[in-house]
Amino acid sequence: MSKILVINPGSTSTKIALYDDERSVFEKSIEHSPKDLEEFERITDQLEYREKLILNALKEEGYSLDELNAIACRGGLIGPVESGTYVVDEAMVEALKNSKIEHASNLAGLIGYSLGKQLGIKAYITDPVSVDEMDEIARISGMKDIERKSFSHALNIKAVARKAEFELGKKHTEMNLVVAHLGGGISISALRRGKIVDVNGANDEGPFSPERSGELPVGDVVKIAYSRKYSKRELKKRYVGKGGLVAYLGTNDLREAMKMAQTDERAMSIVKAMAYQIAKGIAEMWTVLNGDVDAIVLTGGMSLNSKFVEMIKSYVPNLALILVIAGAYEMEALALGALRVIRGEEEAKTIKKMKIKR
Repeated sequence: MSKILVINPGSTSTKIALYDDERSVFEKSIEHSPKDLEEFERITDQLEYREKLILNALKEEGYSLDELNAIACRGGLIGPVESGTYVVDEAMVEALKNSKIEHASNLAGLIGYSLGKQLGIKAYITDPVSVDEMDEIARISGMKDIERKSFSHALNIKAVARKAEFELGKKHTEMNLVVAHLGGGISISALRRGKIVDVNGANDEGPFSPERSGELPVGDVVKIAYSRKYSKRELKKRYVGKGGLVAYLGTNDLREAMKMAQTDERAMSIVKAMAYQIAKGIAEMWTVLNGDVDAIVLTGGMSLNSKFVEMIKSYVPNLALILVIAGAYEMEALALGALRVIRGEEEAKTIKKMKIKR
């Protein structure tokens, strides 16, 4: 039996889990207050602070690190890479430390590498945010200076594609799927034979989400940017963090928005608009696959809300079979990625060899 520690840092929490093979035996979310984090200038400066909290949480539950066979870490922003499971080595550590984009996920590999060195075991990441399998035609934006990039919830997208195998009786590498990850950010992707050949950038493309604005009329964005009304940092916050439901309704919780919509027509129109835009995104990815789609898969936290799911379905009733694989499976997907390597079912990659050159 293989024992795997899973580490998944977020902006205000660090989720950890222990797996015995495929089975989770312990999970905990360690919360971090803004006051706790304000002393750190950069996210990577939080490494020792978060590592100590992880060790304390495991010790409190009576778990020994000496029993571990591997550490599975959420993948950070390490540049465009192929899908798969990667060993966290010195090259990976340098890429995480020097990432141009500050993101909490960058901490996972750094913490895993530190703990792995102490324990004499390997740390891995699986399907990081920067997985890039896009078709070349999908990269063309319409403005020569700007190329469309692949940033998505690749980990959960790939995980539910594998889960769809049980529903459809075929391997995900033999199917075409449209997968809509519906969370705080939204990634709607076209999977051709298991590869994400197109996807909306979850931060600045596609539908608006609970806290992101999605695509905006570019002319109006330019006007606002040069109006001197907002600083660069403030404007960015308005489309990532304070956009979407937060901007319109003051909440990033779909459940709260749905409650408001029961008695407030404006709130209902905002919720319907989000479902409408998600459906448009699904139809776009359906065309990417030339209409040859085995299933449309709805996943992520918002897919747990059956009324909202029905809103989306009402716009795309006849495109393809719609599967709802509700919730998110990041912790499980990380554990299973490491387990496939341990069992020899998959070979661990390294970013030095596999980084995509463009």
